[in-house]
Amino acid sequence: MRLDNLLAQEKISRKAMKQALLKGEILVDGCPASSLAQNIDTGLQELRFQSRIIQGYKHTYLMLYKPAGVVTANKDKELPTVMDLLPPNIQSDKLYAVGRLDRDTTGLLLLTDNGPLGFQLLHPQYHVDKIYQVEVNGLLTPDHIQAFQKGIVFLDGTVCKPARLEILSASPSLSQASITISEGKFHQVKKMFLSVGVKVTSLKRTHFGPWSLDDNLKEGDYRPLNSDEIEIIREFLRKSG
Repeated sequence: MRLDNLLAQEKISRKAMKQALLKGEILVDGCPASSLAQNIDTGLQELRFQSRIIQGYKHTYLMLYKPAGVVTANKDKELPTVMDLLPPNIQSDKLYAVGRLDRDTTGLLLLTDNGPLGFQLLHPQYHVDKIYQVEVNGLLTPDHIQAFQKGIVFLDGTVCKPARLEILSASPSLSQASITISEGKFHQVKKMFLSVGVKVTSLKRTHFGPWSLDDNLKEGDYRPLNSDEIEIIREFLRKSG
């Protein structure tokens, strides 16, 4: 949650916030806050306003293994959503997925109610890589690796950033590969492979930035982030300051 929004919940005026910020009287983990727009999670960080500890709000962070046939949305009139996979006591209108996966794409989704963090993770300046395991209905060759490195151009002129393609197996009818991208254009991975003459038949996200899909999760399962993964959250929160 933004620092100013959090302090406003404590009935602290905007004027008092600005004055305290200038005087270095707002401390996050013992360090002066740099901006009222700073992203804070008082469940993970100690926040002090003029020596008073602010309890605030503890955010939720979950990892979910999205199955095929489920849409990345909170609600849908016709199709099951990723939120439907959660028990009622965890479901919340504030909870949302960080980045979308297509209905037929499986794999890693992060769910949180920390809106600023989600924005930060998706912002191009942070260069958060996403890794996918992909199967296509044709032959992949070293020429495709070079094409992805240069940056695929869609038929409508859209230019993709350079991507890393690793071919795992290849045959005229079926190839398997790993692809790493740092952006999230609509149906990007599928369009990239179509641009080089093959169609994606299976797509699974295994990594989102420094987080990797838990091998112990089955499709449709979720769990809270563990201590190491929460430490990654803390690092992103520090960067936001």
